[in-house]
Amino acid sequence: MIERITIVGTGLLGTSAGLALRAAGFKGEILGCNRGLEQLATAAKMGAVTPAKSVEEAAAASDVTVLAGPVLSILDWMERLVPVLKEGQLLTDVGSTKTEITAAGERLYNKTGRATFLPGHPMAGKEVSGAVNAEATLFDGAVWLFTPAHEIANEVAAEWREWVHRFGCRTLDLDAARHDEIVAWVSHMPQFLSTALSALLQQHFGDAEDMRAIGGRALREMTRLGSSPYSMWRDIAHTNTDAVAKAIHGLEQELTHLRENLTTPELRTMFEEANQFRIPRPAEKK
Repeated sequence: MIERITIVGTGLLGTSAGLALRAAGFKGEILGCNRGLEQLATAAKMGAVTPAKSVEEAAAASDVTVLAGPVLSILDWMERLVPVLKEGQLLTDVGSTKTEITAAGERLYNKTGRATFLPGHPMAGKEVSGAVNAEATLFDGAVWLFTPAHEIANEVAAEWREWVHRFGCRTLDLDAARHDEIVAWVSHMPQFLSTALSALLQQHFGDAEDMRAIGGRALREMTRLGSSPYSMWRDIAHTNTDAVAKAIHGLEQELTHLRENLTTPELRTMFEEANQFRIPRPAEKK
């Protein structure tokens, strides 16, 4: 039974995980660690975590440790916690790319005498970061993806999956490479498209009041996404480079095709194809 959890990284996702655990009825101790003490203090004030003195001490005393920082930070902590964690303990993460993390987990953990590692990725977030923007309901209706390299027969891992369900999540297991391919198209490429559009608008229009007054809901949503923090997306670009580049290249080709057919019947075909693709709202899912 899970009685103590350590969350390493009390930003948006880590603090939201702590709040979601409390809202779902977790009665045990939730320890929090963060390099920036202001974020940790905010998470503690919100009731998400109790500040810990050190990551190593907290993890060693916990049933579950959740790595909730950027991807490169997660990989670093996976290395550093190898001598700290023991068999029977669970290490998991919320990293946005999974191939490197899953491979590191198999190399460092999931062996006799060592802790279990369960790679995870909740498809939830905001365009703003930080503990102050965390919510207990952030994961409600989201898909929480897991990418284990093989079946993990571990009671603590199974219980952690149950807590994820109590957050209001659906869960899905994917191969790590397939995960990175899909999220490059459905998450990473839309982000970089929004970033490019927002940067282009800034270059061409700057603070022009008339342009900002005319821009409607579609533009507001695109530029809202375009305001996402560089610190997180830098690590995604570095650890899913090929898949993201392939998705962006596909978009470039489609935009070129669209530009070349603005006045031809092919434009209708493109709109017809676009109208066939829909991501249903959570309430529409069966």
